[in-house]
Parts: sequence; C-alpha cells; structure tokens
Amino acid sequence: MSAPSAIPVVCAVLEDGSGRVLVAQRPAHKHLGLKWEFPGGKVEAGELPATALLRELQEELGCTVAITRALPAFQHDYGTVVIGMVPFVCRLAPDSPAPHPHEHAALRWVEPVELPSLDLAAADWPVVAAYRASLSPVSP
Repeated sequence: MSAPSAIPVVCAVLEDGSGRVLVAQRPAHKHLGLKWEFPGGKVEAGELPATALLRELQEELGCTVAITRALPAFQHDYGTVVIGMVPFVCRLAPDSPAPHPHEHAALRWVEPVELPSLDLAAADWPVVAAYRASLSPVSP
C-alpha cells in the first residue's frame, strides 16, 4: 500500500511594509474552523504554485500581491490528509485594494513576534519558523 500523495497547497506571508503580516481566521464550519492561518489554498491541476497563490488571494481577499520570495516547501500530515505546502512572502501590489475577508471569519495584521500566541493551523507553524528565520540577520 503506497502513501497518499500530498495535496499541493500554497500560502502567503503577506507583509504590510511596517513589519506586520496578515493572518486569516478560518470559517467556523470549515476543517480547522476558527484556527488562524496564512491565506492561500489548493493548487489546481496544471497550475504553478505562484499562479495559484495570486488566484487564491484574489478570490479569498480581493487583493493583488507581488511575490517577493519563496520559503522552503514541506509536507504536513493532518492524519486524514497530507498537504504539500509551498509558502511565499508577498506584499500588496501598489494598485491593490486592502485585503477583505471574503471567505474568512476575520483578518488581522500582527507582528511576527505575536504569531506564537495565535491558535494557528498546524501546517502554518513550519511557515512561521521559516519566515522568522528568514528575518534573522545572518552571522558573519
């Protein structure tokens, strides 16, 4: 019996330019209801992860973003489903409207140091670690 293949998923660590990042609260009726997450979603068949992210953020938040860099991809096993997470760091495009919670219960801009205090979805914790590590100055 082979292991189930991972469902490809993308997420955005959306920076606001003042050091804060956007987190979104999942709707109560969905899987992982009321958990906080980095916005994103499933990659459709034949779609590149970056293209999927731009589409998902337009659908979920009504905003357009510019991807500034990728964070390391990884797999997370929720027990009932395995996802292959591809995280990106982004900023709002200059002509984009502010993010609006079209599919989420709420949105919050938080400082990276606040992230450990949130009730995040389990797959978002490796994203937090990679993002915070990417902000740390590199030692000579």
